[in-house]
Amino acid sequence: MLDEPNTYLKMKFYTKIAAISFIIALFISCGNADDDVRYGVNPGEDEVSGDLGLGKPVDDCLNLEDGELVLSIQDQYTTLPGKISIFFRVSDTEGKPVAGLEANQFTIYEQGRNDACFNTISTSESFARISPNTQIFSNNTVLVLDLSNSVLDNSLEELKQASISFINNTMPTEDSEAIKMAIYWFNGEDKLHSLTPLTHVRQDLISSIDGITKDISKDPSTDLYGAVIKSTDIAEKLLKDSNTNNKIGAASVVIFTDGSDQAARYTQNAALQKVNGANKNIAFFSIGLGDEIEPTVLKSIGKTYSVFARDKEELETTFNEISDRVSERANSFYLFEYCSPKRDGSGENNLAIKVESGNRHGAVQTKFNAKGFTGGCK
Repeated sequence: MLDEPNTYLKMKFYTKIAAISFIIALFISCGNADDDVRYGVNPGEDEVSGDLGLGKPVDDCLNLEDGELVLSIQDQYTTLPGKISIFFRVSDTEGKPVAGLEANQFTIYEQGRNDACFNTISTSESFARISPNTQIFSNNTVLVLDLSNSVLDNSLEELKQASISFINNTMPTEDSEAIKMAIYWFNGEDKLHSLTPLTHVRQDLISSIDGITKDISKDPSTDLYGAVIKSTDIAEKLLKDSNTNNKIGAASVVIFTDGSDQAARYTQNAALQKVNGANKNIAFFSIGLGDEIEPTVLKSIGKTYSVFARDKEELETTFNEISDRVSERANSFYLFEYCSPKRDGSGENNLAIKVESGNRHGAVQTKFNAKGFTGGCK
C-alpha cells in the first residue's frame, strides 16, 4: 500500500521537473530567437541602435518577403528645397558587405498621411542617385605587423612586398581625405610601435614599409594579445575622432603574425573580450603565416575575416585577399539621395527603400519630415 503513494509522488515530482525544464528551455530559446531577429534586421527607431544600424522592417502592406540583403541606416537628413539623403551600409544576412550598387538598383516608396500604403516614387523623376560619400564618410585602416625575430630573420622581404601590395590595393590612386591608413608593429615589448601615423598619402605608407630593416626590433618575443588590445583602442579613438563635424566613420584592424603570443603579458580572454566588445563599425581581419600560429585564436581575433599562408611565398596572396575584403567593406557604404514629391505641410512621412542585387533583395523603412519642402530640387 505504501508503494502506490510513493510512485504517485515520484511521478508528480518528475512532472514538475519536466515542466520547469520546459519553461526554462522556452525562455532561453525565445531569448536566442530575439537576438537573431535583432541582428538580422534593423531595430525600431524608438529602440537602441543595434548591430546593423537604424530603421525598421518595412510595413506588411508592401508585401516584400524577407530578403537576403540588409540595409543598415547610419544617418539620414533632409536638405531644402526637398532632398532626402540616406547614408547606409548594405550587407547580406551574415554581415558580408555588398559593394558596387547603383541608383537603378534601388526602389523608393513613400507613405503620407492620406496613403493607406506606400506609393512607388520614380527614381528618374526624383533624380535618385548614389552620391560620393566622401564628404560625410571617413574610413580608417590600422595595419598591425608582427616584427618579432622569426619574421625579421625568415620572411621580412616577403612581408614588405605583401604589405606594399596591400597598401596599393586598399588606398585610392588619388589621395582622398576620406580613406586613411596607419601602420603599427609589435614585438615582445609592452608597446605598439608606430611606423606610419594616420595618413591619406599612399606613398608615405609605402616608404615606411620600404624603410623596415632587420635591426628594427630589440625584443625577440611576441606580444600578440597586447597588440590586439592596443590596436583596438587605437581604432576606437580613430572612429570617435572621425565621428565629428557631421561625419560618419568606419575602421578596420588588420593584424599579421607568424606565431602565437609568447610574452604572456595579457591573456587570450582579455584580447578576445576587447575585440568582441568593440564598436560594431570596426572590422577585424587577421593574417597568419606558417605552422606556429594558432588558427582558432586568429580566427577569433579576425572575426570579420581570416586568412592563413602556409609559407612566405603565399604572403602576398593572403594580403591581397584581405585587401579585397577591406575595400569591399568600405565600398558597401552608400549615400543615396533623391528629391521627394512631398511638400511643406505634409508633416511626417514614412519612407521605404528596397535594393536588388541579382536574385537577392532587401529593404528598410524610416521616416522624414517634409517641413519647408518646395519644388525645384535636383
